[in-house]
Amino acid sequence: MRVQLLPSTIDEDGRASARQHLMSIVIDDRVAIDAGSLAFSCTGLQRSQIRDIILTHAHLDHIAGLPMFIDDLFATLTEPIRVHATRDVIEILERDIFNWSVYPRFSELMNKSGRVVEYHEFKQGSNFSAQHLAITSIEVNHKVSASGYVISDGKVSVGITGDTAETDDIWAAFNAVPNLKAVLVECAFPDEMSDLATISDHLTPKKLERELEKLQNEDCEVYVINIKPMYRDTILKQISQLSFKQINILEVGKVYDW
Repeated sequence: MRVQLLPSTIDEDGRASARQHLMSIVIDDRVAIDAGSLAFSCTGLQRSQIRDIILTHAHLDHIAGLPMFIDDLFATLTEPIRVHATRDVIEILERDIFNWSVYPRFSELMNKSGRVVEYHEFKQGSNFSAQHLAITSIEVNHKVSASGYVISDGKVSVGITGDTAETDDIWAAFNAVPNLKAVLVECAFPDEMSDLATISDHLTPKKLERELEKLQNEDCEVYVINIKPMYRDTILKQISQLSFKQINILEVGKVYDW
């Protein structure tokens, strides 16, 4: 399984920065988890192949690129973009984004080949498929309805928490997967902003360390995602000082192969 975190932020030299304002992860160049930077940073191959987008939740940093991704492909699509999401997320997209005021309601439009968008609703805790992948959704603890996932290609599995505060169910789900190779877990705020992290349902390094105590698979690699860009340096320093030493930072643009 090939996993890539797409860039979303430009540095002072006009190059992709390690800092992340938007979230989009591409698997095997064919399936996207969230669409924050999808339209802006995907490769030509990814743009030609990605027709399944799985959303963790509807916050802007996870969906910002979705309207433009569909817009770019509108005339050339020979099959619809399939947006996999819970009913709550679909309703937010239709009410607040694809409402003709912010952006066209693509679910009402067709090109010469037919529909350009299909919503594939799933319930949290359910199993579904996208392309060659089998996905299990798990409800996580965030300010809005949000899901994490176990994603399998039949040989290996990867876990993604999405945005979450302290939670138990997703760690139980991760522990139940025998071929889990990596977990991608959020850590949005530094320890000194613990109160804000609590209010907004995010993790800090210390909170993350306590969460990782719930992971029983000692061979599973751990990668941190969703680091707020303004606090990145502080968060990385605090993570490096944790007693749990098997923590990596998921690098922008790098292709991980498990």
